[in-house]
Amino acid sequence: MKRKQPVPSEAPTRTVEITVDGIRRDLLVEDRELLLDTLRERVGAKAPKAGCYAGDCGACTVELDGKIVKSCLQLTAAVDGAEVTTLAGLVDPGEELDPIQQAFWDNDAFQCGFCLSGFVFAARDLLARNPDPSEEEIREAMVGNYCRCTGYVNYVAGVREAAGRISPDRSTLGPQR
Repeated sequence: MKRKQPVPSEAPTRTVEITVDGIRRDLLVEDRELLLDTLRERVGAKAPKAGCYAGDCGACTVELDGKIVKSCLQLTAAVDGAEVTTLAGLVDPGEELDPIQQAFWDNDAFQCGFCLSGFVFAARDLLARNPDPSEEEIREAMVGNYCRCTGYVNYVAGVREAAGRISPDRSTLGPQR
């Protein structure tokens, strides 16, 4: 059986400048290209995962100019000049894990890691606003992140432990690029 040849793309393109995990990049992208696909296919980022492509699961979560976003819902062309932080960008190479990542590790909060980006960024966002959240506040902050492996009890325990590890000035939350 003969395979069909791929149809060449005729979508409009543009060059965008984005900084990913502290590294500036100039990329030629299609106007319809999603940030998730750009990060994984062009930049080589491993942490944002392609889950639902509907913004429901949280696996594609990144930080965009200091705010958490679902990269599967964001067009790359719309983030020209932006700064993107992936899970890998939270820790400088050779350094210890971010306190939230370490607390999740210590509490067996994740198994396969597919959902980890969403939970880490949601926890960072919560703890930046509220250094001592209640269990109810933690669970509310985790809404929008789906884990098929663990349930959520260990994630809640991880956030509670991380809250105790983060300094009052929030400087231990990892690199603030």
